[in-house]
Amino acid sequence: MTGEIIFLCHRIPFPPDRGDKIRSYHLLHRLAEAAPVHVGCFADDDRDLGFADDLARVAASQCVLRRDRSKVMAGLRGVAARQSLLIALFDHPGLHQWVRRTLAEKPIAAVFAYSAQMAHFVPVLPRDVRFMMDFVDFDSAKYRAYGEQGRGPMAWVNRREGRMLFDFERAVARRAAVSSFVSEAEASLFRQATGLDSRRVVAIENGVALDYFDPAAPFDAVSCGDGPLLVFTGQMDYRPNVEAVESFVRDVLPRIRAARPEVRFAIVGRNPSKSVQALGEQPGVIVTGGVPDVRGWLAAADVVVAPLRIARGIQNKVLEAMAMARPVVASPQAAEGIDATDGTHFIVAADARSEADGIIALLNEPDRAHMLGKAARARMERRYRWSATLSDLPDMLLGRAPVGACGA
Repeated sequence: MTGEIIFLCHRIPFPPDRGDKIRSYHLLHRLAEAAPVHVGCFADDDRDLGFADDLARVAASQCVLRRDRSKVMAGLRGVAARQSLLIALFDHPGLHQWVRRTLAEKPIAAVFAYSAQMAHFVPVLPRDVRFMMDFVDFDSAKYRAYGEQGRGPMAWVNRREGRMLFDFERAVARRAAVSSFVSEAEASLFRQATGLDSRRVVAIENGVALDYFDPAAPFDAVSCGDGPLLVFTGQMDYRPNVEAVESFVRDVLPRIRAARPEVRFAIVGRNPSKSVQALGEQPGVIVTGGVPDVRGWLAAADVVVAPLRIARGIQNKVLEAMAMARPVVASPQAAEGIDATDGTHFIVAADARSEADGIIALLNEPDRAHMLGKAARARMERRYRWSATLSDLPDMLLGRAPVGACGA
């Protein structure tokens, strides 16, 4: 590749310990194999800022800015400017300045923007500089779903955000040479909504770090008492995850414990909201908060559950559990986009009763659960290595690869 790349992402892509950082981390490393990459990104807190040195070992140059705009101020500004609240929340004059300066001073051949809120940092580009937009998920559809399901002021806010963000996404996709999504299902929905074709809107699937998420790899075991263990992993201040564990504890776990009273349910992930913390008071529920290594909890799980009701794209939590050879019971929303077979590689359950029945059956048939986990690991090895899913990314960015699903 001739020329250099500007890479924009809404969170510093280190460490790869949550869904958005996992994808951006691997995208960045793949592009850095092909050309010098200049990275502009945000840090949410002091912990994030502490990873600037890690980023410096990959990036040719970097601009890491502390995101300090409150949701309230961003909301007021977004409403006043008739702008998506998500876009208003992620704004900073310093990053606009850094992008313009880097374009002027470096031999930039392409700009890669990760997640919709970074697109407004991409100015009008010279004709010889290519722009690729990785939306990851069809975010406006998620807000529209929140608005349709909710009521009161927040439902109005979410409906508005769905409309405003979609207008923005559509305009960005028309600017970009190519736009990508995490799954063909997401890409297809966006094509239908915008009228853009498969030359302009493609799928670039997530992968999984198979050498790390490997049941044979060295990691500390977790000791968490006796009885079958169910595990859910995720960022626990993220609304879909919060709603998933709340509904599971309310609607599914009692059915399971009626048949198997000794079953425990561990909610594993950083920043549990107050409502998630309160679940720890329920019989059999464990709320861990952040853990240094999620693999110990996955390895300890008799069944990993992913009962998401609103989900977009491919769920890393499912790929990681399958890579660890664990039997997984997932909702259709959590399973969407994963190239695996229900009943062979995982169990897909559409409602509380079928989730409970599927989990109880696996607990009662450990040999079947073991075989399901082995098949899951084998599927990940065949299909979801990052080196395979991102193999064509540099050429796609520069328009030198056939357009289509990357990693299919």
